[in-house]
Amino acid sequence: MYSLQFTAESSSNDMLERDFTLGDVPGVLWSSASGADRAPLVLMGHGGGAHKNHPAMVGRAGLLVTGCGFHVAVIDAPGHGDRPRTTQDEQEIAELRRAQAAGEPEGPIVVPYNARLAELAVPEYRATLDALQELPEIGADGPVGYVGIGLGAAIGVPLVAVETRITAAVFGMMWPDALVETAKQITIPIEFDLQWDNERIPREASLALFDAFASKEKTLHANAGKHFELPRFEADSAVRFFARHLGRAVNSPA
Repeated sequence: MYSLQFTAESSSNDMLERDFTLGDVPGVLWSSASGADRAPLVLMGHGGGAHKNHPAMVGRAGLLVTGCGFHVAVIDAPGHGDRPRTTQDEQEIAELRRAQAAGEPEGPIVVPYNARLAELAVPEYRATLDALQELPEIGADGPVGYVGIGLGAAIGVPLVAVETRITAAVFGMMWPDALVETAKQITIPIEFDLQWDNERIPREASLALFDAFASKEKTLHANAGKHFELPRFEADSAVRFFARHLGRAVNSPA
């Protein structure tokens, strides 16, 4: 079993950022710069083609840290960020770009590609959670949340289905093909985002995935707009969702 190694540290805007590695998996942990008492952890999954330090990840982490004092962590998915692509990665990405250029459906390519990445990433996330919970500021007895859109959902759904330490999750915008049966195993509170006019993932597909979750508490947030037009206020909504379910108060902006 690998141990967590912090490799860099910086702080800004009342937020401490620590890069780490767990074996050959790189990640980032954000925390309150004030060094407050023990706080819940929220794991994040980045989108396809993105990485752990993508502006969307940094921005969402900032809201969760400054809004509720959470610890927030994300790792690079296989073949993303600082992790090298395999020959298979390159072939599948090239096929995706070809389909996009030809105006062909993306799902038949993206679904198996993301399912393969998820098979690799789920044990990596579980090992990361093991290591993070050994830190005194997180601990093994605190609640854990997960948020992932796109590829982050493709990884997050199978992760949440097997990881009982995660007690609340935010997902969105992913084809249901490889996820429906797994989603039926999930009973924790869920918030689910979709774009009503999504040109990549048919509306009916997103609704089918939302319907599959067995959670007694699940909320659908449907907004007008295309795939990359998810409103920024949905990130604020996720903060309030995790505050409710992980037991934290939301800090009002000054």
